[in-house]
Amino acid sequence: MPRDLSFEITANVVDVLNRRIFPGRVEVADGKIVAIRETGERPSTFVLPGLIDAHVHVESSMLVPSEFARAAVVHGTVASVSDPHEIGNVLGTAGVEYMLENAAAVPFKFNFGAPSCVPATVFETAGAAIDVTQVARLLDDPRIGYLSEMMNYPGVLAGDKDVLAKIAAAQLLDKPVDGHAPGLRGEAAAAYIAAGITTDHECFTKDEALDKLRCGAKILIREGSAARNFDALCTLIDEYPEMCMLCSDDKHPDELLAGHINVLVRRAIERGIDRFNVLRAACVNPVLHYGMNVGLLRPGDDADFIEVGSLERMDVLRTFIRGRLVAADGQTTIPRIEPRVVNRFHGRVRTPDEFRVRAEGERLNVIEAIDGQLITRRLVERATVHDGLAIADAARDILKIAVVNRYVSAAPAVAFVRSFGLKRGAIASSVAHDSHNVIAVGVDDDDLCAAINFVIEAGGGLSVAGDGVRKVLPLPVAGLMSTETCAAVGAAYALLDQQVKSFGSQLRAPFMTLSFMALLVIPDLKLSDKGLFDGKTFQFLPLFAD
Repeated sequence: MPRDLSFEITANVVDVLNRRIFPGRVEVADGKIVAIRETGERPSTFVLPGLIDAHVHVESSMLVPSEFARAAVVHGTVASVSDPHEIGNVLGTAGVEYMLENAAAVPFKFNFGAPSCVPATVFETAGAAIDVTQVARLLDDPRIGYLSEMMNYPGVLAGDKDVLAKIAAAQLLDKPVDGHAPGLRGEAAAAYIAAGITTDHECFTKDEALDKLRCGAKILIREGSAARNFDALCTLIDEYPEMCMLCSDDKHPDELLAGHINVLVRRAIERGIDRFNVLRAACVNPVLHYGMNVGLLRPGDDADFIEVGSLERMDVLRTFIRGRLVAADGQTTIPRIEPRVVNRFHGRVRTPDEFRVRAEGERLNVIEAIDGQLITRRLVERATVHDGLAIADAARDILKIAVVNRYVSAAPAVAFVRSFGLKRGAIASSVAHDSHNVIAVGVDDDDLCAAINFVIEAGGGLSVAGDGVRKVLPLPVAGLMSTETCAAVGAAYALLDQQVKSFGSQLRAPFMTLSFMALLVIPDLKLSDKGLFDGKTFQFLPLFAD
């Protein structure tokens, strides 16, 4: 197998831009494609441009960028459009610099953005803020390719001067502005996009996506570990082939081990979607939209391409980046580097009494989690009261949820949630979008407190507590990422996931779902470290509905 930067590959060449497949020989020298020649041979494999994740938070894989890259190339991914706002919320611009530094150690083509909303709202406590001046400075860095998702769509619609200044800073440098406007429709969507927004990855119905497409926004079809919108939106690929891309947004390590964008390509082709349109969404459109320096299998381009056994199976045999073999036979050839550790974690150990809720009414505002979605519903449910306290009621699937500030000492915010399904025990995590305080769900206060303390004592991580169980996956890098390999983190995460499901949860990805219960910019009802929050009205709500 070629390991230097000058070689030839004979295969069926998939020319996505010109919509043709032909037997050919790809000639590579010094990391560039110097020629593609048609041949009379009948090869058994196919070469095509490398795949691109058009919107991902690397931190959600619980891997540092170098380890994310080592896992992704195995599945044919050669580049990603990566928003570092997770670590930005913990460490500010220093966190963005950490991601850039670590990513530079590997050949993978990361396209990082400048976080636009740190903190995401003023209704929560983050570890840092990135203001207009800092955003402009980041955008001026050639390593930064775009303005990351503008989650503050109410600010856009209201003409907030700081929000508009961030958009203007990107436009001045001709860098795209990513959108984030779940559920926004009609005139409001049109006004949001007219302000300079170029994409949206939050559509969960086709009608919503069509609204935004008609206004000129490109649609990033998302299929992650929690939000799964592919089935609802994938037919848009044939209807608007130049306006769609594929993304994961948030991908846990166990799923990244199993596959990446190649899985979405396979599923789309299985659904009967035109293969060239699918590959355009997966390979070409991100390059054109973001101006990425990623080759598209043309003479003169960087030799960024993959070899597969079958376009239908998308079984990736080899992956090349700048002519370098970075994966073969299911294994990466990118050397592992030992990442340095950065963090901001000042949480103190808690006591169960801090999570008691005095009954101040008969009815509760309850968060209803929805499997496979980031949105939630607001329910009003009868409170279960014992000795003057509102308590969890596992028989009714109404559990305690708490958010503990990890940056300063403060009383925890406590509320109630439905759909986690736990019959016993508790889970906790310092991955809690977007401010990344410690979030937990549990059946009783003792286990809830124990799970939170496990995370605090580890300086960040995921935990399970109950029935004598103590399981912790440490995440020492900003409380978000491990220093281990994808295989190690994926195995540890799978054990935690199995334990949670043994406690009764039916959610597909309980920890990923938990991490979004604090994401205030996604309606309807969420919990920040300051209390229950209505994502539609952008106002706090009382715990008791009476």
